[in-house]
Amino acid sequence: MKILANDGISEAGQKALKNEGFTVINQNIPQDQLAKYINQNFVVGLLVRSATTVRKELIDQCPSLRLIGRGGVGMDNIDVGYAKEKEIYIINTPAASSASVAELVFAHLFGGVRFLYDSNRNMPLEGDTKFKKLKKNYSAGIELRGKTLGIVGLGRIGQEVAKIGLGLGMKVIGTDKHIDQISVRVTLFDGQFLEVKIPSIDFDQLLRQSDFITLHVPSQGNPLITISEIKKMKKGSGIINAARGGVIKEDDLLEALDSGQLSFAGLDTYEKEPKPDIKLLMHPRISLSPHIGAATIEAQERIGLELAEQITDLLKIRS
Repeated sequence: MKILANDGISEAGQKALKNEGFTVINQNIPQDQLAKYINQNFVVGLLVRSATTVRKELIDQCPSLRLIGRGGVGMDNIDVGYAKEKEIYIINTPAASSASVAELVFAHLFGGVRFLYDSNRNMPLEGDTKFKKLKKNYSAGIELRGKTLGIVGLGRIGQEVAKIGLGLGMKVIGTDKHIDQISVRVTLFDGQFLEVKIPSIDFDQLLRQSDFITLHVPSQGNPLITISEIKKMKKGSGIINAARGGVIKEDDLLEALDSGQLSFAGLDTYEKEPKPDIKLLMHPRISLSPHIGAATIEAQERIGLELAEQITDLLKIRS
């Protein structure tokens, strides 16, 4: 049985699948040629990340498909309901990349409170001629310790974010429509741990109480954060979006940054991927990354192995 990893799969995942007798095709087929390739090669399993879309039209054109896998969490690039109607297995890897996304959130947070996103742009240009001026410009940083971190969405990634925040000495609060309370275990290198309960509070309360807000929710259809929500936040607070593009209304974000209502933003996802708005890319108060939340070596290995295990269970054991 052939598995097409159209957006790639780790060597560990490939090896695990090959050991179970699968043929793994680890190459990228352009979207407009994908159906033809799948049919010509009798592909039974299609693995994607965020780049490849699997819509109704593709599903209808590929009768050989028995499984569609998403290496990651969100599956808004797949017509999941329709695929299930066609009795195609749908799998993803919700736990494998949680820690990686959480660490990127704090990369943006640390960069934000110490102006690294701007300093790294200006030091190569002016560091040798305006060193003292730049030093003065970036000397009003603040510490994360003791500040309040608001987490919107208390699923796996939100909980990993909470662990890091607690470890830094932050007050961590959260909101989630589907969860009343979470119990977070902060584990140290030697096995010792601290168990902390975090209740889910009202969304408006979280907006008003947080010094920094980080978003961990699926695509909402409409923006969750608009100028109305931003005006409820503390003046000078910061916001991070490593969830999905469109969760923040980007024009409103720019307005809030220009007015000083927000001091900085960190973005890993954008409304218009893969061509984000140039106004975002050029803004001096935005820390930027190109949708790399899950893109660590460790996470990709875990994703590959988790996909291989599920594929083996569904296609081989149940055949």
